Amino acid sequence: MELWKDHISLKKDMLEKCSYIISDVEAFTIFMALKLKKPLLIEGPPGSGKTEVAKVIAGIMDADLIRLQCYEGLDESKALYEWNYQKQIIDIQRAGDSNVFGQEYLLPRPLLQVVQARQTSVLLIDEIDKVDPEFEAFLMEILSDFQVSIPEFGTVKAETPPPVIITSNAVRDLGDALRRRCVYLYLDYPAINREASILMRKIVNMPPLLALQIARIMFLIRQELQLIKPPSISETLDIGNAALAMGFDELNADFLSRINSLYLKTKEDYDQYSNKGGGKWLFENI
Repeated sequence: MELWKDHISLKKDMLEKCSYIISDVEAFTIFMALKLKKPLLIEGPPGSGKTEVAKVIAGIMDADLIRLQCYEGLDESKALYEWNYQKQIIDIQRAGDSNVFGQEYLLPRPLLQVVQARQTSVLLIDEIDKVDPEFEAFLMEILSDFQVSIPEFGTVKAETPPPVIITSNAVRDLGDALRRRCVYLYLDYPAINREASILMRKIVNMPPLLALQIARIMFLIRQELQLIKPPSISETLDIGNAALAMGFDELNADFLSRINSLYLKTKEDYDQYSNKGGGKWLFENI
Protein backbone atom coordinates (compact mmCIF):
# COMPACT_ATOMS: atom_id res chain seq x y z
CA MET A 1 0.00 0.00 0.00
CA GLU A 2 1.34 3.39 -0.99
CA LEU A 3 1.23 5.76 1.98
CA TRP A 4 2.71 8.81 0.26
CA LYS A 5 2.54 9.87 -3.36
CA ASP A 6 5.65 12.07 -3.03
CA HIS A 7 8.11 13.48 -0.50
CA ILE A 8 5.93 16.54 0.11
CA SER A 9 3.11 14.40 1.51
CA LEU A 10 5.65 12.49 3.64
CA LYS A 11 7.10 15.73 4.99
CA LYS A 12 3.59 16.99 5.78
CA ASP A 13 2.71 13.81 7.69
CA MET A 14 5.94 13.91 9.68
CA LEU A 15 5.21 17.50 10.70
CA GLU A 16 1.49 17.32 11.37
CA LYS A 17 1.34 13.89 13.01
CA CYS A 18 4.64 13.79 14.89
CA SER A 19 5.89 17.43 14.94
CA TYR A 20 9.10 16.32 13.23
CA ILE A 21 10.59 19.09 11.10
CA ILE A 22 12.70 18.20 8.06
CA SER A 23 13.80 19.90 4.87
CA ASP A 24 12.57 19.05 1.38
CA VAL A 25 15.92 17.40 0.59
CA GLU A 26 15.78 15.22 3.71
CA ALA A 27 12.15 14.29 3.05
CA PHE A 28 12.99 13.32 -0.53
CA THR A 29 15.85 11.07 0.64
CA ILE A 30 13.64 9.30 3.17
CA PHE A 31 10.85 8.96 0.62
CA MET A 32 13.16 7.41 -1.98
CA ALA A 33 14.50 4.88 0.54
CA LEU A 34 10.95 3.81 1.36
CA LYS A 35 9.89 3.82 -2.30
CA LEU A 36 12.87 1.74 -3.43
CA LYS A 37 12.61 -0.54 -0.38
CA LYS A 38 16.24 0.07 0.47
CA PRO A 39 17.74 0.55 3.95
CA LEU A 40 18.15 4.18 4.94
CA LEU A 41 21.54 4.92 6.52
CA ILE A 42 21.38 8.09 8.64
CA GLU A 43 24.72 9.43 9.81
CA GLY A 44 25.40 12.44 12.01
CA PRO A 45 26.41 13.63 15.48
CA PRO A 46 24.72 12.17 18.58
CA GLY A 47 21.43 13.85 19.39
CA SER A 48 20.74 15.25 15.94
CA GLY A 49 17.44 13.38 15.51
CA LYS A 50 18.53 10.22 13.67
CA THR A 51 16.75 7.68 15.84
CA GLU A 52 13.67 9.87 15.93
CA VAL A 53 13.25 9.42 12.17
CA ALA A 54 12.59 5.70 12.69
CA LYS A 55 10.14 6.41 15.51
CA VAL A 56 8.30 8.96 13.39
CA ILE A 57 8.10 6.67 10.34
CA ALA A 58 6.76 3.84 12.50
CA GLY A 59 4.28 6.20 14.11
CA ILE A 60 2.76 7.56 10.92
CA MET A 61 2.70 4.07 9.37
CA ASP A 62 0.97 2.75 12.51
CA ALA A 63 3.69 0.10 12.60
CA ASP A 64 5.64 -1.65 15.34
CA LEU A 65 9.16 -0.32 15.82
CA ILE A 66 11.58 -3.19 16.31
CA ARG A 67 14.91 -1.88 17.56
CA LEU A 68 18.31 -3.53 17.48
CA GLN A 69 20.51 -1.44 19.76
CA CYS A 70 24.11 -1.97 18.73
CA TYR A 71 27.00 -2.07 21.17
CA GLU A 72 30.54 -3.38 21.33
CA GLY A 73 30.49 -7.15 21.67
CA LEU A 74 27.00 -7.63 20.22
CA ASP A 75 26.83 -11.09 18.62
CA GLU A 76 24.42 -13.07 16.46
CA SER A 77 22.66 -14.75 19.39
CA LYS A 78 21.66 -11.38 20.87
CA ALA A 79 20.58 -9.98 17.51
CA LEU A 80 18.97 -13.00 15.84
CA TYR A 81 17.69 -15.75 18.16
CA GLU A 82 18.46 -17.98 21.09
CA TRP A 83 17.03 -21.28 22.30
CA ASN A 84 15.27 -21.47 25.64
CA TYR A 85 17.74 -23.96 27.02
CA GLN A 86 16.14 -24.14 30.47
CA LYS A 87 12.76 -25.08 29.00
CA GLN A 88 14.41 -27.57 26.64
CA ILE A 89 16.18 -29.35 29.50
CA ILE A 90 13.05 -29.48 31.65
CA ASP A 91 10.93 -30.90 28.81
CA ILE A 92 13.59 -33.45 27.85
CA GLN A 93 13.58 -34.68 31.45
CA ARG A 94 9.78 -34.90 31.45
CA ALA A 95 9.41 -36.60 28.05
CA GLY A 96 12.57 -37.74 26.38
CA ASP A 97 11.04 -38.05 22.91
CA SER A 98 9.64 -34.51 22.69
CA ASN A 99 10.78 -32.12 19.95
CA VAL A 100 12.63 -29.40 21.83
CA PHE A 101 13.40 -27.37 18.72
CA GLY A 102 9.90 -26.16 18.00
CA GLN A 103 8.52 -22.62 17.86
CA GLU A 104 7.73 -22.58 21.58
CA TYR A 105 11.41 -23.03 22.46
CA LEU A 106 12.66 -20.28 20.19
CA LEU A 107 13.51 -16.90 21.73
CA PRO A 108 13.43 -14.38 18.87
CA ARG A 109 15.69 -11.36 19.07
CA PRO A 110 15.10 -8.19 17.00
CA LEU A 111 16.17 -9.53 13.59
CA LEU A 112 14.07 -12.67 13.86
CA GLN A 113 11.20 -10.67 15.35
CA VAL A 114 11.03 -8.46 12.28
CA VAL A 115 11.24 -11.49 9.95
CA GLN A 116 8.42 -13.25 11.80
CA ALA A 117 6.22 -10.16 12.14
CA ARG A 118 2.71 -10.66 10.78
CA GLN A 119 1.88 -6.97 10.80
CA THR A 120 3.63 -3.88 9.51
CA SER A 121 6.90 -3.16 11.30
CA VAL A 122 9.90 -0.87 10.98
CA LEU A 123 13.39 -2.15 11.80
CA LEU A 124 15.75 0.28 13.50
CA ILE A 125 19.42 -0.74 13.68
CA ASP A 126 20.70 1.91 16.04
CA GLU A 127 24.36 3.03 16.24
CA ILE A 128 25.73 0.40 13.88
CA ASP A 129 29.18 2.00 14.09
CA LYS A 130 29.57 0.46 17.57
CA VAL A 131 29.72 -3.12 16.29
CA ASP A 132 32.72 -4.73 14.59
CA PRO A 133 32.97 -5.09 10.78
CA GLU A 134 32.24 -8.84 10.95
CA PHE A 135 28.88 -8.24 12.59
CA GLU A 136 28.18 -5.49 10.10
CA ALA A 137 28.72 -8.01 7.29
CA PHE A 138 26.40 -10.48 9.03
CA LEU A 139 23.68 -7.84 9.18
CA MET A 140 23.90 -7.19 5.46
CA GLU A 141 23.42 -10.90 4.71
CA ILE A 142 20.20 -10.87 6.71
CA LEU A 143 18.96 -7.62 5.17
CA SER A 144 19.59 -8.75 1.61
CA ASP A 145 16.92 -11.49 1.67
CA PHE A 146 15.09 -10.95 4.95
CA GLN A 147 15.22 -14.58 5.78
CA VAL A 148 16.82 -16.55 8.59
CA SER A 149 18.02 -20.15 8.41
CA ILE A 150 17.89 -21.95 11.75
CA PRO A 151 19.56 -25.37 11.44
CA GLU A 152 17.26 -27.17 13.90
CA PHE A 153 14.11 -25.33 12.88
CA GLY A 154 14.21 -24.38 9.21
CA THR A 155 14.10 -21.18 7.15
CA VAL A 156 11.97 -18.23 8.21
CA LYS A 157 11.30 -15.59 5.56
CA ALA A 158 9.56 -12.26 5.94
CA GLU A 159 6.23 -11.99 4.12
CA THR A 160 6.99 -8.37 3.26
CA PRO A 161 10.43 -6.78 3.76
CA PRO A 162 10.00 -3.98 6.31
CA PRO A 163 11.42 -0.45 6.09
CA VAL A 164 14.91 -0.44 7.60
CA ILE A 165 16.59 2.56 9.18
CA ILE A 166 20.24 2.33 10.23
CA THR A 167 21.88 5.04 12.29
CA SER A 168 25.54 5.85 12.84
CA ASN A 169 27.36 8.43 14.97
CA ALA A 170 30.46 7.95 12.77
CA VAL A 171 32.52 6.53 15.64
CA ARG A 172 34.16 4.31 13.03
CA ASP A 173 33.98 4.25 9.27
CA LEU A 174 31.44 1.83 7.89
CA GLY A 175 32.17 -0.72 5.18
CA ASP A 176 31.68 0.05 1.50
CA ALA A 177 29.26 -2.86 1.12
CA LEU A 178 26.90 -1.37 3.68
CA ARG A 179 27.08 2.12 2.21
CA ARG A 180 26.37 0.84 -1.31
CA ARG A 181 23.39 -1.12 -0.04
CA CYS A 182 21.75 1.91 1.57
CA VAL A 183 20.25 5.26 0.70
CA TYR A 184 22.40 7.79 2.58
CA LEU A 185 21.24 10.75 4.65
CA TYR A 186 23.39 13.04 6.80
CA LEU A 187 21.58 14.77 9.67
CA ASP A 188 23.43 17.60 11.40
CA TYR A 189 22.27 19.71 14.32
CA PRO A 190 19.47 22.02 13.14
CA ALA A 191 20.01 25.63 12.15
CA ILE A 192 18.81 28.32 14.57
CA ASN A 193 15.41 28.95 12.98
CA ARG A 194 14.70 25.26 12.64
CA GLU A 195 15.62 24.51 16.25
CA ALA A 196 13.41 27.38 17.39
CA SER A 197 10.56 25.86 15.36
CA ILE A 198 11.20 22.48 17.01
CA LEU A 199 10.88 24.10 20.43
CA MET A 200 7.59 25.74 19.54
CA ARG A 201 6.20 22.51 18.05
CA LYS A 202 7.30 20.28 20.94
CA ILE A 203 6.64 22.52 23.96
CA VAL A 204 3.17 23.89 24.63
CA ASN A 205 2.98 27.68 25.09
CA MET A 206 6.60 28.24 24.16
CA PRO A 207 7.06 32.00 23.46
CA PRO A 208 8.69 32.63 20.05
CA LEU A 209 11.32 34.98 21.55
CA LEU A 210 12.33 32.44 24.18
CA ALA A 211 12.51 29.68 21.56
CA LEU A 212 14.75 31.81 19.35
CA GLN A 213 17.04 32.73 22.27
CA ILE A 214 17.44 29.09 23.30
CA ALA A 215 18.17 28.06 19.71
CA ARG A 216 20.81 30.80 19.50
CA ILE A 217 22.62 29.73 22.67
CA MET A 218 22.65 26.10 21.52
CA PHE A 219 24.16 27.20 18.22
CA LEU A 220 26.82 29.17 20.12
CA ILE A 221 27.67 26.29 22.42
CA ARG A 222 28.04 23.83 19.54
CA GLN A 223 29.93 26.19 17.23
CA GLU A 224 32.15 28.21 19.55
CA LEU A 225 33.18 25.49 22.01
CA GLN A 226 34.98 22.27 21.15
CA LEU A 227 32.93 20.15 23.51
CA ILE A 228 33.44 16.45 24.10
CA LYS A 229 29.66 16.03 24.33
CA PRO A 230 27.86 18.74 22.33
CA PRO A 231 24.27 19.23 23.49
CA SER A 232 21.57 17.35 21.63
CA ILE A 233 18.12 18.47 20.53
CA SER A 234 16.63 16.72 23.57
CA GLU A 235 18.77 18.93 25.80
CA THR A 236 17.48 21.96 23.93
CA LEU A 237 13.98 20.85 24.91
CA ASP A 238 15.14 20.42 28.52
CA ILE A 239 16.24 24.07 28.60
CA GLY A 240 12.92 25.15 27.13
CA ASN A 241 10.94 23.19 29.71
CA ALA A 242 13.14 24.53 32.52
CA ALA A 243 12.66 28.13 31.39
CA LEU A 244 8.88 27.73 31.26
CA ALA A 245 8.85 25.98 34.64
CA MET A 246 10.63 29.03 36.08
CA GLY A 247 8.08 31.33 34.47
CA PHE A 248 10.51 33.03 32.08
CA ASP A 249 9.45 34.61 28.80
CA GLU A 250 13.07 35.29 27.90
CA LEU A 251 16.51 34.23 29.06
CA ASN A 252 18.74 36.00 31.54
CA ALA A 253 22.38 35.57 32.55
CA ASP A 254 21.63 34.24 36.02
CA PHE A 255 19.34 31.51 34.69
CA LEU A 256 21.90 30.48 32.08
CA SER A 257 24.59 30.24 34.75
CA ARG A 258 22.43 27.96 36.89
CA ILE A 259 21.23 25.46 34.28
CA ASN A 260 24.54 24.52 32.64
CA SER A 261 24.14 20.98 34.05
CA LEU A 262 21.40 20.47 31.45
CA TYR A 263 23.77 20.86 28.51
CA LEU A 264 27.29 20.23 29.90
CA LYS A 265 28.04 16.57 30.59
CA THR A 266 31.77 16.39 31.38
CA LYS A 267 34.15 18.33 33.62
CA GLU A 268 36.32 19.19 30.62
CA ASP A 269 33.32 20.72 28.85
CA TYR A 270 32.35 22.63 31.97
CA ASP A 271 35.88 24.05 32.35
CA GLN A 272 35.94 25.17 28.71
CA TYR A 273 32.51 26.77 29.08
CA SER A 274 33.56 28.59 32.26
CA ASN A 275 36.77 29.88 30.68
CA LYS A 276 34.69 31.31 27.84
CA GLY A 277 32.55 33.27 30.28
CA GLY A 278 29.74 30.84 31.08
CA GLY A 279 26.17 32.12 31.27
CA LYS A 280 27.29 35.74 30.98
CA TRP A 281 29.04 34.99 27.68
CA LEU A 282 25.94 33.26 26.32
CA PHE A 283 23.60 36.04 27.39
CA GLU A 284 25.80 38.72 25.82
CA ASN A 285 25.66 36.91 22.48
CA ILE A 286 21.97 36.15 22.11
